[in-house]
Amino acid sequence: MSDLIHGPRKGRGALSNPAGRFDRTAVDGVDDGWYREETSSSLLTHVEPDKARSVITHNNSPDVGFDSSINPYRGCEHGCIYCFARPSHAYVGLSAGLDFETRLFYKADAAKLLEAELSHPGYVCKTIMLGINTDAYQPLEKTLKVTRSILEVLHRYRHPVSFVTKSALIVRDIDLIADLARDRLASVAISLTTLDPETKRTLEPRTASPQARLKVVRELSRAGIPTSVLVAPIIPMVTDHELESILEASADAGARNASYVMLRLPYEVKTLFREWLAEHHPLRAKHVMSIIQSLRGGRDNDPRFGTRMTGMGPYADLIRNRFNVACRRLGLNVARDRDLLTSLFRPPRPDSPQMELAL
Repeated sequence: MSDLIHGPRKGRGALSNPAGRFDRTAVDGVDDGWYREETSSSLLTHVEPDKARSVITHNNSPDVGFDSSINPYRGCEHGCIYCFARPSHAYVGLSAGLDFETRLFYKADAAKLLEAELSHPGYVCKTIMLGINTDAYQPLEKTLKVTRSILEVLHRYRHPVSFVTKSALIVRDIDLIADLARDRLASVAISLTTLDPETKRTLEPRTASPQARLKVVRELSRAGIPTSVLVAPIIPMVTDHELESILEASADAGARNASYVMLRLPYEVKTLFREWLAEHHPLRAKHVMSIIQSLRGGRDNDPRFGTRMTGMGPYADLIRNRFNVACRRLGLNVARDRDLLTSLFRPPRPDSPQMELAL
């Protein structure tokens, strides 16, 4: 995988396309002084089907509140420079940089595969998180509607589902989500990183605007859907000063609960983020990284369970205290949303000429 592309591109977060960590060879671009044609300031998005054999994935991480999830897409056009999922593109021989934003895959048979998995005799119903590794409502969803097809299956069989998204497109599916929520089968978390449009433009270029996301919180809340806000990630010296204002705006919009995640820089993400800092915040780049390393035991990233989401040390304590004080003042997290129900789930039944007996 080559890194011949370097520098800001219109609508993209990464500045480069470094080789994946599993690549055996890498190609570096060198200016030899010969004439080169001008390249476009934008990059096209390439989409192809992902030949998946299943759609539900499982994890046993103690840092997250779920163990079942579905990712309708691989890669994400949102282009968030900090995305922890970027390194996953290495598993298909692509870069965590611009490839992650422009080489996208979708699970074409997701609904059919999901229905088959739900009908398996050994299936145990647990809340499914929709769109964790990459956003289920990224721009591609507007035309492909893979997420919508998955949601229709979960709705049909009364299966509990929860969402995390940065997109306003989720409002399109408010009919299904609100109906599930009435039976305590759905909840939504809107991820909000900054209220500043200019920061958003470079940090997460193709996500919904901050004001659009607050409008989504308002609309979902009015529809009776339990809606929380995830302040994520908190980036030292870039977005951390907005913590209280984000929580205030979210509470005003109708959010009942809030949480936060400190910036994480696993694998290739640390290099991509350093490039982004050097381009957009050159005067404070060293200071930002020094605070990040103070959170991570002197390293760019610390993958250990228990502290990887919040960090440790004085700065982590300060953020935690600020968050807790603001939530108390705003009435957030007073009553945590109850767990979604699994008792209403009715698995798909294979077609049979014999009528079921209602005993």
